[in-house]
Amino acid sequence: MTAGAPDVTTDDLLLDGRIRLEDLVDREGLDELCKSFVALFGIRVRIYSTDGGLLADAGGEQDLCLYLNGLSEGRKACASTVGAVRARDPGDAGDVVHPCFTGATYRILSLEYDRRRVGRLIVGPFLPAAVTEAPPSLLTIDSAIDKGRAQELLEKMPRAKAQTVTRIADHLKAALDLILFSGHKAFVTSKVHVASVRESYRQLEEKAARLQEAFDRLKELDHLKSNFLATVSHELRTPLTSIIGYSEMLAEGLAGEMKPEQLEFVKTIQDKGSQLLSLITGLLDLGKLESGTMRMVKRTLAIGPVLDEVVSTLAPTARKKGVKLDLDPGLDLANLRGDPERLRQVFLNLVENALKFTPAGGVVTLHARMAGVDEEAGAEEDGLALLAPTRARIEVRVIDTGIGIPARERTKVFDAFYQVDSSSTRQYGGTGLGLSIVKRLVESHGGTICIEDNEPKGTVFVVSLPQATPSVAPGPS
Repeated sequence: MTAGAPDVTTDDLLLDGRIRLEDLVDREGLDELCKSFVALFGIRVRIYSTDGGLLADAGGEQDLCLYLNGLSEGRKACASTVGAVRARDPGDAGDVVHPCFTGATYRILSLEYDRRRVGRLIVGPFLPAAVTEAPPSLLTIDSAIDKGRAQELLEKMPRAKAQTVTRIADHLKAALDLILFSGHKAFVTSKVHVASVRESYRQLEEKAARLQEAFDRLKELDHLKSNFLATVSHELRTPLTSIIGYSEMLAEGLAGEMKPEQLEFVKTIQDKGSQLLSLITGLLDLGKLESGTMRMVKRTLAIGPVLDEVVSTLAPTARKKGVKLDLDPGLDLANLRGDPERLRQVFLNLVENALKFTPAGGVVTLHARMAGVDEEAGAEEDGLALLAPTRARIEVRVIDTGIGIPARERTKVFDAFYQVDSSSTRQYGGTGLGLSIVKRLVESHGGTICIEDNEPKGTVFVVSLPQATPSVAPGPS
């Protein structure tokens, strides 16, 4: 065993000196074994563990015993005899005879396995062959005893010679020894298995502890990274805003008329500065979302106007690229509760992505509809869905006919900085922040976002947002 493992020794596996009958045999099986001997010989058989626990009892009470238990003094005498028999130690010889006041006899024998005592076998009561009449100890046990009845019932008690009882006991012990051997083998196997499982579990616990430690460290480093990016981005945005502002003033001729070549250079500075500002703004938004410090101004609103504004904003970009941009706002849409500016950011990003990856002549469509719990949670059981409370949601699909996203990449694209094509020669630009920000914004509204198949080509982003509860009054939170 390795250091720190449970101390499992050979004695633990072999139960050296601590073997227990009840650990090695099935009680129902032991009962059946005893019943088979009672059926053959008619003598009651009981098996006790080393601590006195009854493990098997077959044969039932004799008629004489039942009769005596109906008498006050007879019941006391029977109880005293049975108690003495149960407490009797078979001694070093492992075999002792205990007489009963009825003239019957009990045999108490020790049960051993691998030279270790594991229990006691009690055979009886039975009547020795030499006893033919009821002894005075029986006839005088109670003043109310019917001597003729007692004699009649005594004669019904099973008779056996000492040699016969010995053979019965030997036969029973031999059968039990086979059962014990099989049970011991199974018990040792289970002990070894348990020890192996415990050791495997201990190793897993150690690995889990190391993984947790590594995870905590990575989480700390990720937090430091987020703080660093937020600080750097904030510090970069101020001078970059000045660069963009001065380039705009130059382009407008506020510092004097510029030649066409100079104006083209200034326009390039302005465009690249705007791209860089967009990247920095994305980093800042991501940092706020990760830290939970982004402020949401939520109110009850309709999704239609938000989608209209997105389409009108990006319509020039779509026309310039030769892509058709359609809006199917849906009918009878419920209100939702959210920040209109952040929702606008979600759908602007999704539609911009769709336009970027859709070639000329393609189509990008926004489609909104109401979706009930059954349609959205397709994995739920029908019966459970019927019992569940209604959770109507608003689904907005952004559908394009572009290059599509491979199925294996659909969950990864929502990770920050992840891009399907991350090579240095990739065709499409971007930082890989947009979809990560979109996912976090949607989840902050209690919604979900996923990607569906769009055969034979293209991509379908599905944004699902909860309907506003009727008790929520319109207005900002």
